[in-house]
Parts: sequence; structure tokens; C-alpha cells
Amino acid sequence: MPLIVQKFGGTSVADAERIRTVADHVARTRAHGNQVVVVVSAMGKTTDELIRMASEVSKSQPGREMDMLLTSGERVSMALLCMALADLGVKAASFTGSQAGIITDTDHTRAKILEVRGDRLREALAGDMVPVVAGFQGVSTARDVTTLGRGGSDTTAVALAAALAADFCEIYTDVSGVFNADPRIVPAARKLERVSFEEMLEISSSGGRVLALRSVEYARNHSVELHVRSAFTWEPGTWVVREDTRMEQPVVSAVTHDVSEAKLTVAGVPDKPGIAARLFRGLADRSINVDMIEQNTSIEGTTDISFTVPKEDFEVSRAMAEALAPEVGASGVFSDTHIGTVSLVGAGMKTHPAVAAQMFETLAAEGINIEMISTSSIRISCVVAQEEVEKAVQALHSSFGLG
Repeated sequence: MPLIVQKFGGTSVADAERIRTVADHVARTRAHGNQVVVVVSAMGKTTDELIRMASEVSKSQPGREMDMLLTSGERVSMALLCMALADLGVKAASFTGSQAGIITDTDHTRAKILEVRGDRLREALAGDMVPVVAGFQGVSTARDVTTLGRGGSDTTAVALAAALAADFCEIYTDVSGVFNADPRIVPAARKLERVSFEEMLEISSSGGRVLALRSVEYARNHSVELHVRSAFTWEPGTWVVREDTRMEQPVVSAVTHDVSEAKLTVAGVPDKPGIAARLFRGLADRSINVDMIEQNTSIEGTTDISFTVPKEDFEVSRAMAEALAPEVGASGVFSDTHIGTVSLVGAGMKTHPAVAAQMFETLAAEGINIEMISTSSIRISCVVAQEEVEKAVQALHSSFGLG
């Protein structure tokens, strides 16, 4: 009997009516001869509301207690869904992350999964039950409740699919799949029928918000096929698979954008070994994820190092850079929080060297200045002024014929 893991996001379980709709869909999936494991997020904006409440009562917000607070949202969703399934005659049992056997490290609010012990879920499946698991959470090796960070329910679902050897993992969300640009900015954006893990990793890391980056990494590493679908229309969505089997892959698959980062520049750094290592080791020790890095050519023995970080880590990053600057003899630290990143992603770029030239020409024709450039084998990203991002996305989507 096929086994499917189905994950439903916050909008999918936002109220009682939607929870009943999800229960009906799970019941119909079972009626078609499938075993089902369900992963749920907190209802609607519950997590945001809990964070707001925490900020009202505490400035320190200890990580351990934040995790205890935030995991309550998913517990509500899983219990209500089990009740709705019971009314449909479907036997179901709810499980917290710890009860489901999701073991994590001890890094509160952004823990990483170390192991999945799915014995209780296997027992439930063997008893003809639907396990409903709280997403976004686990238990640490120190036996504390932990959360996996934003998008953690996607990661939960993929991890369970891998551990239980599921046939595939369905991610239900408020969009009908993965599009080749943000439809809110580009009305002509197209839904992609299939995309490779490598392309999806680049789409997620460069601003595509349909799937959490960590979930895609986990799926790729454990060969879990993903199906991204709408929770409201049930139409076929986008398959994320090991490789694209089409004979000719498109040169560019998608245009993505991101306005959630800030740029820091450590200027006038003496051009000698070890300084960049000290800077980025300090950021790494604070669990800050650096995206782009650019170092200028040395002039008169000094250079500038620029890098981008998530805006939520900006103040910590700037403080660390400012503390390091006088120690290494840098002339100063400069920052810019009004930037955005525009990226082209496509597996076909490996064999088409003209993509970068066309991208730069398109941006130049729109009068958009490029501040930083970063590339991989299937992605080109440019940092531009934040107010130019939407215009850049629209121009590139048109230039590469993605409509």
C-alpha cells in the first residue's frame, strides 16, 4: 500500500472550516488505498501572535522558553485535525515532534534534525491509523523541546517521509505550485510542472518562498520526491525530483527576488591572510548565515569586504564587524538595509554562456545599477537597490521569454 506524507501549512488549517476540509482530503486519500501521515503547522498567524506576546512580556526571551511557547501552536492544529478525522470515521492519533521521534541538536529556535525514530508512527500505521504530527518541532539530545526555525514544518514532513520510506511527500500551501516568478509582481508568471532538486535549492535560497531551503536539502540528500500543491484547489502542482528528464532543459527556469537581506562592508582592510577568516568565523559562531561575499582587488595594500546577511541578523552582524574593525586595522564599517537580490535560475545555464551578458544588458537598459554579483553553475544573482527589484524581475522575466 503506498505511503504518502502530507504537510498542511498555516493557511490550510487557519480555521475550523479549513481543518474540516483538510480532514476530508486526508480521508479521500485513504479511501484511494493509501496510507497517510499528516504534518501540520500552527493555525494561520498563531506563531506570529505568540512571538508578539513574548515580546510584550520579555526582552530577553530565552531560547528554551521560546521553543516551549512556539510549539504550542502546532499542538492545537494536530489535536483539532484528529477530532475532525474522527467525525469522518478515520482513526487518527496526534503526536508532538518528540513523540514522533524527531531528535535534534541543542540549538534552540533553529535546531537541526539529527535522527528520526519513527517507531510510534509505524505502530500507528500498522494499526490502520493516520498519525498527525506537529511540524516545526522536535526534542534535543538534552531532552528539551526545540523548534526548527521558519519553514520547519516542511523539514519535518520531508524528514518523516525519508525515515518512513514514503512514496512521496505532498506539501500543501496557499499557492498552486512553484512559479517561474512571483505572480504578484509578474502576472504572466507560469507554474512549473517539474523542477530538479538543484534548481529548487537555488530558487529557495534566492527568494522563492514556496519551500523552505532546509526541506529541499533534506529531500535531495534522502531522495524524497516532493509535490507542491494548493490546499484550496487540489489541482496538480509542481514535482520536485532528482533530475529533469526532458531532453532539452530550459536555459532559465525562474526569476527570483529577495528583499530580506542587508549589506555590510568592512572597508580599508589590510590585505593579508587571516582577516576574512576571523570575520566570517565570528559570524558562523553566532549561527548567522552569510549569503553573498565580495572582496575588492587590493589597492595600496588594503581591500574592502562586502557581504549580505538576513535582516534579522543585521544588528548582531554589524556590531561584530564594528568590534573587529579596529582590531584588524580596517578604516570603518558601512551598511545598507535597502537592497534586494534578483536571480536567474536554470539548469540549462551550464551550457549557455550568454546568460550573464543578457542579464546585465537587460538591467542596464532599465537603468538599474548592479552593486554585487554572485554565481553558481545554475544561478546568477545581482544585488540592486530595493526600490528597483520589482522592475528588474519584470524586465528579466520578459527578456528571457518566461511568460
